[in-house]
Amino acid sequence: MNIYIRQESVNDYQAVFDLIEQAFKYEKHSNHKEQFLVEKLRQSPGFIPELSLIAEVGNTPVGYILLTKIYIHNEEKKEDYPSLALASIAVLREFQGKGIGGRLIEEAHRIAAQLDFGSIILLGHADYYPRFGYVTMAEYGISMPFDVPNENCMLTELHEQALTDVQGTVVYPEEFGII
Repeated sequence: MNIYIRQESVNDYQAVFDLIEQAFKYEKHSNHKEQFLVEKLRQSPGFIPELSLIAEVGNTPVGYILLTKIYIHNEEKKEDYPSLALASIAVLREFQGKGIGGRLIEEAHRIAAQLDFGSIILLGHADYYPRFGYVTMAEYGISMPFDVPNENCMLTELHEQALTDVQGTVVYPEEFGII
């Protein structure tokens, strides 16, 4: 199976909406509104077109990933550190388990590192993301702004020691709806 990964274009928006909706349709740990979040994030100042990627098989979109700008706020130092949020990633059910999600993650990491971002933060399955270099945020003294199990709050450094001396709380853009 040939998998082609490319940057999303405006012409892909409806196909991506449908893809995300279908991919999360039976996911029990979902509010089933991820497709609407992606629409909002595309309109936000944190949107980076180069980090909105589609995986295609035979010219059909089967996977999607989006990384957007966030920051880590250290209240004690009154400093903010830039980072990225992986939200969201989706692969159609019939294409899951074929390495498409992994290819999207690796390509998004590569591009983000080229764009000189130092880290990516996510909330996700504790048994999936460690294979891509993710560790718990607690190991770095970084926390989410809401109550969630530590094993699901993860990050990865895109450059060695990118998070040295960085501690604090993740701050998401208003489009995420986190107060």
